[in-house]
Amino acid sequence: MNVVFRFIVIGFAFLLATSLVAKSLIEDPKKVDYVDKAIANIVSTIQKPKISSRSVSITEFGAQAGLNIDSRSAINSAITTLSRKGGGRVIIPKGIWLSNGPVILKSGIDLHLEQGATLLFGSEAKDYLPVVKQRWEGTEVYTYSPLIYANNVKDVAITGLGIIDGNGDSEFHPWYKQQSADIQALRSMGIEGVPVDNRIFGKGHYLRPPLIQIFGGERILLKDYTTKNSPFWVNHLVYSEHVTVTNIKVDSHRGNNDGIDIESSRYVLVENSHFRTGDDAVVIKSGRDKDGRDIGRASEHIVIRNNNMAGEDGIGLGSEMSGGISHVYFTDNVMQSGKAAIRFKGSLDRGGIVEHIYVRNMKIAEFDNIIWFQLNYPGVIKGGFPPIYRNLVFENITVEKANHTVIEAHAHKNFPIENVLIKNLTVKQAGKAIVLEHVKNLRLENVSINQESINGQLDWQ
Repeated sequence: MNVVFRFIVIGFAFLLATSLVAKSLIEDPKKVDYVDKAIANIVSTIQKPKISSRSVSITEFGAQAGLNIDSRSAINSAITTLSRKGGGRVIIPKGIWLSNGPVILKSGIDLHLEQGATLLFGSEAKDYLPVVKQRWEGTEVYTYSPLIYANNVKDVAITGLGIIDGNGDSEFHPWYKQQSADIQALRSMGIEGVPVDNRIFGKGHYLRPPLIQIFGGERILLKDYTTKNSPFWVNHLVYSEHVTVTNIKVDSHRGNNDGIDIESSRYVLVENSHFRTGDDAVVIKSGRDKDGRDIGRASEHIVIRNNNMAGEDGIGLGSEMSGGISHVYFTDNVMQSGKAAIRFKGSLDRGGIVEHIYVRNMKIAEFDNIIWFQLNYPGVIKGGFPPIYRNLVFENITVEKANHTVIEAHAHKNFPIENVLIKNLTVKQAGKAIVLEHVKNLRLENVSINQESINGQLDWQ
C-alpha cells in the first residue's frame, strides 16, 4: 500500500543536514564550474545551418498578398526551385500571404518572414491532406500535415520578424473535443506494435496537426518569428540534431499549445525566447510507450536558457519520454504564472529513463505547484513499464508564491524517484510544503518555505 507523506512547514526543520552531494548526481555537480562547462560544451558543439546567400521573393513565383488569394503554390515552388539550385533564402515580404495547405521546407532553405509579413494558413482541414508521416503525442503515424513541415532535411531555417498564423477560424480548433477516440486508437496501435504504414488517420479522423514540425533534421535554426493560433503543438522538433532556437515568440493559447516540444533530438539550444501558451512552454520528450521504446531515440545534450515563460506549465519533461532524456540544462529562465513551474511526467506505460537534469538560477512569480513529479500520470492502457527519474538537481530558485504545493512527487513503489538535490530554494508564500510518495535520497540544502528552513536528507517509501 502506498504511503503519502504530507506536512505544512510551520517551524519544522529536517535534521541530518549535509553539505555533500552524492557523486551520482549529474556527474558530481559539487564542482562549482561543472554546469557552466557542460553548457558551454553543448553550445559550442551545436552546428549552425549552412545556407547559400542567394535569395528569391515569393512574388517572383506568382504570390500575391491578400486574405483571399492562395499563395501556397508559389511559396512551395520558390522553396523547391531554390533548394534544387543549392539553397538560399525564400523571402516572404511585408503583407498577408495566404497558404491554403502546408508549406513544405526543403534542405538548404531559409524561410524568411520580413517584418510586417504574416504567413496565414487556410482554415479548411481538407487542404492539409494527403497524410504525411510524423509523430503525434509521441507515436509515429500518418495524419494531416503540419502547417509547416520538413522531413529528413539538412541546413534549414525559419527566420525573420514576421508572424506565422495558424488561423483563428481553422476547422482544426474544434477537433480538441472530437479527438478522444483517435487518440486512444493510435495509442493502442503503438502499444500493440501495429506497423506504422497501417496507422492512417486521414479524412474522418481528428488528430490536429502542429503548426511547425521538423521530422528529421540536421543543422536547424528557428529565429525571431512570432507564432499564434496553432491547431496543436506550436514548434515541434523530432529526430533533429544541432538545433538553435533564439528570440522566437509564441503567443498561442489554444488546447495543447505547447510552445516548443523537443522530441528524440540532441544538441539543442533554446534561448532568449518568449512563451505565452495554452499548455506547456518548453517540453522535452522522446516518444510514447512501446513505440517510443522500440525506436529508442533519447533527447539529450539540451540547453534552455534566458527565456521568459508562462502557460499551464513552465518547463516539462514527458509524459512521452519512453526513449529516455538526459543531460538537460535549464538555466537563468524567468517564469510568470501557471499550474506547475517544473513538471516531470510519466505513466506505467512509458518506461524510459530520465537522468542528469539540472535546473538552476530561476525566478518564478506565481504557480500552483513549483516542482511536481507526476509519474502516476493518467492514461495507462496496459502498464508494466514504470518510468525512472534519477540524478536531478534544482538550485538557486526564488518563488514569490506557490498556491498549492512546493515539492510534490509520486512514483512507483519499486521505482522511486532517486538522487534529487534541491538547493537554495526560497518560496516566500506557499500552501503545502511537501507531498511525497516513493522517493529515495532526496537532499534539501538551504530550502526556505514560508520563512521556515529545511535542511536534510530523506527517503520516503
